[in-house]
Amino acid sequence: MTESNPLTRLREIMARLRDPEHGCAWDRAQTAASIVPHTLEEAYELADAVARDAGDAASTAELREELGDLLFQVVFQARIAEEAGRFDLDDVARGIADKLVRRHPHVFAGHAFGDDAEREAAWEDDKAASREQRGHASAMDDIPLALPALARAVKTQRRAARDGFDWDDAGPVVDKIHEEMAEVSVAVAEGVDPDAVAEEVGDVLFAVSNWARHLGVDPEGALRGSTRKFEARYRRMEALAAAEGQSLDALGFDAQERLYQRARRQLRGESDEPEDPQA
Repeated sequence: MTESNPLTRLREIMARLRDPEHGCAWDRAQTAASIVPHTLEEAYELADAVARDAGDAASTAELREELGDLLFQVVFQARIAEEAGRFDLDDVARGIADKLVRRHPHVFAGHAFGDDAEREAAWEDDKAASREQRGHASAMDDIPLALPALARAVKTQRRAARDGFDWDDAGPVVDKIHEEMAEVSVAVAEGVDPDAVAEEVGDVLFAVSNWARHLGVDPEGALRGSTRKFEARYRRMEALAAAEGQSLDALGFDAQERLYQRARRQLRGESDEPEDPQA
């Protein structure tokens, strides 16, 4: 195998794994569709490594490894396509390079945009032209169904906003959230079927993701952060309960809530003593 070029070596390894006679049975059995779940998993693991990156040697090694795992998924897909005579990894790299150059004329062609809005408009025009070339009639046609729900919601909202279907600011979005929450309460009070309640809850989440978009916040990342924060607090709750010789699941909710507030204060570096409401 070639040792001088790491990418060449990786491609040769992939070809060997897929070899009909001497390759790996599992790798040979895979299709473009069957490895998609693995690709998504690797992407999430990379996102997690980035979120937990502390800049130290261990984090650097983990980040590098996760990037390699995701790169392998690209090489895997390209190899499957190459075997079918469709395209290879060079075509993939050439295509993305051409697209980046085309979408950055201010960097590669000396074009000057008046402001960020003009640059963004040109970017979106190029993407719209690409969608049209692929035969997509609607702005919603090529939004991946496999995207996480919050990310997909924001993407659909951005597409609609490009056509002018959007509020000018975040104020009306907040009103919409309250409206949708009231509809959930009505559905629950009227005892409608669970599917109808789920639909109303979905409307609330869609409105909240729209609010986040107007505020310039990525709701997917924000929710991941809040979930990590809750996880850290819950782990601290478990430790606090164990230090007192108790099992967290054996405590009542009020006792659990007191531990949660202690955990929250500790992790924020605040005093472990509860605030005096009379102070």
